[in-house]
Amino acid sequence: MPDFQHLLLFIAAGWLLNLTPGPDVLYIVTNSLRSGARAGVVAGLGITAGCFVHIFAAALGVSALLATSATAFTVLKYIGAAYLLWMGLRILLAKGPQAAPDFIAAAAAGKPRSLKAIFRGGFLTNVLNPKVAIFFLAFVPQFIAPDADNKALAFVLLGLLFNLNAIPVNSGWALAAAWMARRLSAAAPGAAQTHNVRRGGLFLWLDRAAGLMFIGFGLRLALSDNPSK
Repeated sequence: MPDFQHLLLFIAAGWLLNLTPGPDVLYIVTNSLRSGARAGVVAGLGITAGCFVHIFAAALGVSALLATSATAFTVLKYIGAAYLLWMGLRILLAKGPQAAPDFIAAAAAGKPRSLKAIFRGGFLTNVLNPKVAIFFLAFVPQFIAPDADNKALAFVLLGLLFNLNAIPVNSGWALAAAWMARRLSAAAPGAAQTHNVRRGGLFLWLDRAAGLMFIGFGLRLALSDNPSK
């Protein structure tokens, strides 16, 4: 394990990286805006569970394989990109908020979706992104002492610390998005019916924006190169 100074640097770097918007943050915010803070937190926990897969896989050498094998990286990259594109297209082509897919919360007047489905969507969003595996392989070893007795154990411990530190950041995204949704809802004047119509229209535009962003992330992932090259 690194000394105290380097450990603080590791924690700070992890927080900054988790604050950077990306597919994971978009997934958390979208679910929180549509179903409230609880759904956003569950989405974040699904993403955290996906990170655990990458951490232990990296410790076992899978990330090293992805970094050195163009074929392995390409296969997982296209699977992840296809998943992001599929999510984006389903949201974008939905006829209305009620038609949103399971991993997105129901529309204004609709019933909430299963938290299990939200968790599963977050898990898959993270697991199917090979950039996450490459990230752990590139970032974590920088904080492992060259003379460490058990580098694999040090890698796992640092990875777990990084992942656990991400939970309050992800929860913060969820709480902030839920607060924003409440503020937007409270600002809508008029009768309840008009309120629901406007709120449904707001969520429809949120769906469209989220769909386009997911498609953008998917295309960026599909066109990315193996970072080891």
